[in-house]
Amino acid sequence: ILLLNRYVYGEAVKMVSSQLQLALGVSGGLFLAYCIYFDHKRRSAPDFRQKLKAKRELAKHQKRLNSATKFPDIRDEAAVQQFFIQEIQLGEEFMGAGDAEGAVEHLANAVAACGQPGQLLSLLKQTCPPEIWNAVNQRYPKVVRAMMASISIPTIGQPGPRLVPQEDDLE
Repeated sequence: ILLLNRYVYGEAVKMVSSQLQLALGVSGGLFLAYCIYFDHKRRSAPDFRQKLKAKRELAKHQKRLNSATKFPDIRDEAAVQQFFIQEIQLGEEFMGAGDAEGAVEHLANAVAACGQPGQLLSLLKQTCPPEIWNAVNQRYPKVVRAMMASISIPTIGQPGPRLVPQEDDLE
């Protein structure tokens, strides 16, 4: 009886096991078919490309906002020097990695923090590719304005503190 019981039980386990495998296979196939259908439907939507482009632009913009440069206090010479060296190194690393946009951002920050930006720009003109140098040269004034704004120093063309009291200040 034990031998018969083992034989019947063994066959039952094999049968349940094969049925389970079949059910899992069918379920997996249906899931894969649903994924393919959903992906096709998503990609064939008329506004798919616009949404994808907008999503990438938003991610790029968020990345820029999150990586906004923290400028040092320009009255602290040691902090400015450390910032300058750090930005030069980061610019070189980004340029070596082929990320021109990152290199331009950090090199422009370094030029803005430099005591003699004209000399650094001429050095960069000799050592950097022309497209990177042109981009640094164009970005440099914006970075200077941002640096001055970060420490509340008014620049030309930017609104500064009010020196004449307004009517609402007198009340």
